[in-house]
Amino acid sequence: MIFRQIIHDDLGCASYLIGDDEEGVAAVVDPRFEIDEYLELARYMGVSIEHVLETHNHADHVSGHGRLAAATGAAIHIHREADVGYAHEPLDDGDELALGSVTVRALHTPGHRPEHTAFALIETARAAEPWGVLTGDTLFVGDVARPDLAIEKSAGARAIFHSLHEKLLTMAPEVEIWPGHLGGSMCGGPGMDMKVSSTIGFEREHNPTLAIRDEDEFVDQALAKLGPQPPNFEAVVALNQGPLLTGGAEQLPLAPRQVEQKRTGGRCWSTFGPISSSTKPTSPRRSATRSCRRALAPSSHGSPIWSRRSCSSAATTRTAGGPGGSRSPSASASWAATCTGA
Repeated sequence: MIFRQIIHDDLGCASYLIGDDEEGVAAVVDPRFEIDEYLELARYMGVSIEHVLETHNHADHVSGHGRLAAATGAAIHIHREADVGYAHEPLDDGDELALGSVTVRALHTPGHRPEHTAFALIETARAAEPWGVLTGDTLFVGDVARPDLAIEKSAGARAIFHSLHEKLLTMAPEVEIWPGHLGGSMCGGPGMDMKVSSTIGFEREHNPTLAIRDEDEFVDQALAKLGPQPPNFEAVVALNQGPLLTGGAEQLPLAPRQVEQKRTGGRCWSTFGPISSSTKPTSPRRSATRSCRRALAPSSHGSPIWSRRSCSSAATTRTAGGPGGSRSPSASASWAATCTGA
């Protein structure tokens, strides 16, 4: 199993690369606008980024989902209540995505926003139950999310209370918590810790907000500690809901291992997925032969892998413009200014 947390210290955000290196498939959760690190990690690990998962429409940073889709052909997944204006595969509570031996289960956890979804992670080769959960903007280390960025704040606080006590806190105490934000983010309260992870059991015992069992008291406390809203948050949400931003998406050059695989007739990987249908790059730990699945040709490996329902035809539409084009530092800088309110 592949699991990498990528920290963005400037805004106190965290994103994740998860997948299966045996099967050569991966997904990115809550990507930042600058996507190079995801492409480099995927290239190094010999996997194709075939899916982008969003926990919600972000209010504090512009998402990189459009650029990743343009660079890799990945499908974007977000809850159907997100009201987005781009091609995507809508999520419902309980849907599961197969990434080789890794299963990602969608847990609808509204409150911070109506569409908010956490993702439980199951490594099926080891256990049938989740070992971890990407809690996004619901449960943080030491605190919980703010409720005032999408709907009336008391209604948001009540929704968070139910999402916590009816979804997340019902999980086993040893389940690991990997949040979407760390201390310093404006999406949570003053109790947020700089630690990168925790467990359900530890937070249940030591997170003071979770100790509040009365719903009305929880709401009162949540509203009392609200800080300033992120600057320009409505404009950032609109960007994340609107047409995909794809500028600057580009393919990285092949790594030395990939060049060697191509030279010897093995399977060659790029940021677009496999471009040879022979064998997967040899790992220091193993050598394996796998069938080829092209990230840019969804029809080559059947319908989308979310179970329980088929996805709409619009979901198979890929981003216009495609990969390629030159990097634009000035464009990145302008988006960074938008995110931070500069």
